[in-house]
Amino acid sequence: METIGKYRVIKELGKGATAVVYLCEDPDARRKVAVKLVNFEHDNAAVSRRMKKLFRTERAISERLDHPNIVRIYDTVLAEKNAYLAMEYVEGVSLESFCQIDRLLPLHRVIGIIFKCCMALDHAYRQGIIHRDVKPANILLDKEDNPKIADFGLAINVKKDKDRDSTFIMGVGSPAYMSPEQLKSYPLNQKTDLYSLGVVLFQMLTGRLPFRAKTQGALVYKIMNMDVPQVSRMNPNVPSKLDAIIKKALEKDLYSRYSTGADFAKDLSSVRYTILGNEDEMILEDTRHFSELRKLEFFTEFENVELWEILRSAVWRDVKEKTLLMKEGGQDTRFGILVSGEVEVSVDGKALCRLEAGETVGEMAYLDKKNPVRAASVVTCTPCRFLEISAPAIALASEELQERLRDALIARVIQRVRVANKILARRGKPALQAEQHTPPPTVGHKLELMKQ
Repeated sequence: METIGKYRVIKELGKGATAVVYLCEDPDARRKVAVKLVNFEHDNAAVSRRMKKLFRTERAISERLDHPNIVRIYDTVLAEKNAYLAMEYVEGVSLESFCQIDRLLPLHRVIGIIFKCCMALDHAYRQGIIHRDVKPANILLDKEDNPKIADFGLAINVKKDKDRDSTFIMGVGSPAYMSPEQLKSYPLNQKTDLYSLGVVLFQMLTGRLPFRAKTQGALVYKIMNMDVPQVSRMNPNVPSKLDAIIKKALEKDLYSRYSTGADFAKDLSSVRYTILGNEDEMILEDTRHFSELRKLEFFTEFENVELWEILRSAVWRDVKEKTLLMKEGGQDTRFGILVSGEVEVSVDGKALCRLEAGETVGEMAYLDKKNPVRAASVVTCTPCRFLEISAPAIALASEELQERLRDALIARVIQRVRVANKILARRGKPALQAEQHTPPPTVGHKLELMKQ
């Protein structure tokens, strides 16, 4: 395809289930534009009608939205067999690129991006528009960190009568980002978009969704019934004030949730200015910590993404000599990795062994789910650097990391048991010697005897 209407095609940008987006040149305005081409030639007439309905919706709504953080629509053409929409070309990527645990953006950038999205959604609602499908894939980010909310094809005009509004389609949206009221097909207002944006914020801070499940039914149950996890427990670099902000954004009770995007943005701004000074230092520290862990034998089999997940949910502690790390009989399930230094493990006041850098500490209480009691005390022999991991934080981590960590800890315990067995054997009495018995003949041996 060389042209779409008056627009000269440069290259294809992306392809979805119902449309293809091309980078084109506008000969009149002499600018690059993104052109979304939709074909209606489907065997299913109902699908074609639905696609035309969505296109008309996006065209009608785009004429009313004028905000720097909403993708601008320049031109729309609707024909019998296809339609195309020329819109602002955003040279960048979607927020999907920054929702993985090993690609998270610095905290101040995340807050700045979501702040601007809050104001964009606030503008849309003042024009009577609800997006209904806010998710990372529908938020583009340019080189100056300016987010652009796109794809208003599923939006509704709340100023119309929904019973007669032909653009109102029940059940649209992406389930993981949908509010409880949207899942129940209740009437919607701007709070549903703010809920979805809260999910995006959670994901950009932690690298995972607040609610996950193996089936859609289980996911829906969690969204409607379970409390949102605290982001500060999953990422210690996140200030605890953000826990309250996300909790309010993801409230199941509409009366307790943010009423406007401006209110949401105001709370975010109060956090952003408290973290700017330390952000660059935190980024460098994260990189150093990653390099330190990668050198440890314990993490040899861990993928980079799993190592980043460990870093995001753990706390680094620099501990002085003769400091009690863990106390025998305690019931906490903290455990960790000795990054540097040496510790002594004791039971009943008697020294059991000494552990050096790369060894795990406190893993028994973590592994024993039925009786998570400390079986030994741990005291530092030298100044130590200790990576402290919280069991509740790991419970919120990916299943892949949980399995990998558990396997690595069990392997370490087995290795120690084998060493302990050898030490006990050297101190034990001579072993009982078995009597020499002639083994019974095998089938092959019996046949050989018969031949003889």
